[in-house]
Amino acid sequence: MSDPFDALRVPDTPEHPDPGFAADLRERLRRAVLTWKDDTTMTTSTQTQAGAGPAISPYIVVADAAAAIDWYVEALNAHRRGEPVVMPDGAIGHAELTIGDAVLMLADAAAAGDTPVAAPEQGRPASHTLHLRVPDVDAAFARAVDRGARPERDPADYPYGRLAVLVDPFGHRWMLAEDETAPRPGDIGYATVVVADADAARAFYGAVLGWSFSPGSVPGGWQVNGRQVGLWGGGGSPRVDLCYRVADIRAAVDAVRAHGGTAGEIDTKPYGRYVECADPEGTAFQLWQP
Repeated sequence: MSDPFDALRVPDTPEHPDPGFAADLRERLRRAVLTWKDDTTMTTSTQTQAGAGPAISPYIVVADAAAAIDWYVEALNAHRRGEPVVMPDGAIGHAELTIGDAVLMLADAAAAGDTPVAAPEQGRPASHTLHLRVPDVDAAFARAVDRGARPERDPADYPYGRLAVLVDPFGHRWMLAEDETAPRPGDIGYATVVVADADAARAFYGAVLGWSFSPGSVPGGWQVNGRQVGLWGGGGSPRVDLCYRVADIRAAVDAVRAHGGTAGEIDTKPYGRYVECADPEGTAFQLWQP
């Protein structure tokens, strides 16, 4: 007598579902994955998966999803999240990657069916930018460029952090961002707006910029609340004096004098060591060592 499991077994026959049905099912699965909670009670403990995913998650279309997955894993330190959904023709209908605490979803353009989406065309302006926070912008940028990304903006420092921009080999534009760096020598530590009439200036900047003020540490001086900016009245011709951070104020003063500038005597303030200087053309500035 034959084994019933052998007798009843039939070969697997690939199905070709309606493209609209497949797209709808893929969307329902995506929503289920992102909002899934595991409330399974076990004999020793109860485990609950944290609730819904991010409020917004990018879902991109590429010309070669399999290659894109490999590239994002190698170049951007992404991690595969489960197995991709592979269509009968071999195209990837849905795949998910985790990058940090975010989810990136992607699919082959060929698997979109009647859905009106398309992979980016290389060389054409991007309609969006994917913003990725990384611990080291320079290292992440170099790794991506070494693997074929097109550099658009080299790493550079901005008041809000260090940024770089690139376009990946599949046409998607990325901005790599690193948190604001610690203060460095040469940074502007403080700015003083010198005016003839402090009361009029306070009224003007308060109305235009929304600044509020507290009395400063010198006569006629005002501190702009929440900013490294001060206002000083009665200081002669209107100007803005910049105070630069230095690591060694004595060495910085020596350099000012050696290169044709002038420097006063170093003074000790509650906030650090401070000196008045001027460059060879007479532009005044200050140096400050915390």
